[in-house]
Amino acid sequence: MSAKGGVAGQYRETREVIFSPAGERTERAVGKPYEHFDRLRMTPEDFRDLREIQPLMLTLERLKFYTTRYRGEETINGVACWVLDVQPRQLLDGQRLFEGLIWIAQEDFSVVQSEGRAVPQIMSTKEENLFVRFRTIRKRVKEGYWFPVLTVADDTLPFRTGPLRLRMRVEYLGYQKFGSETVIKFEEN
Repeated sequence: MSAKGGVAGQYRETREVIFSPAGERTERAVGKPYEHFDRLRMTPEDFRDLREIQPLMLTLERLKFYTTRYRGEETINGVACWVLDVQPRQLLDGQRLFEGLIWIAQEDFSVVQSEGRAVPQIMSTKEENLFVRFRTIRKRVKEGYWFPVLTVADDTLPFRTGPLRLRMRVEYLGYQKFGSETVIKFEEN
């Protein structure tokens, strides 16, 4: 987020996200977003982080971008977990990655919770684009899969114009399984 003068504000948006059977993601806005900021500007990196980093869809394809280190064991909401420190292997220009901790369920290796921030922070002599520390909580939904249900943040970002406290709440609702079966029959003439 980039800081401007004045008082902070609010942003609200509802989106539908659909994954095809092949794993392809599509999304669309439901209604019009509400944005009222006096002191902040949502950047393309903020929107990308909301969709990719904060829900932490850590797939096998993305795992190669990270190093992990075992930090111990904890129980989260009755689920025995391993705690891993996750760091980007390398940050390339334009890349957005996660840096922080993840809690992995010992029973099925699912991500139960993540806490950290999107990196890198973007700071130059002309621009500063800083990102909050957040926590994403997952719950079992539909057929035992773990999905994000809530991302929260309450962080103070050290902008050059002065520190700015930001609170964020993202709710993930209405998970549904979509499926179809298609049969194509050829008849001889």
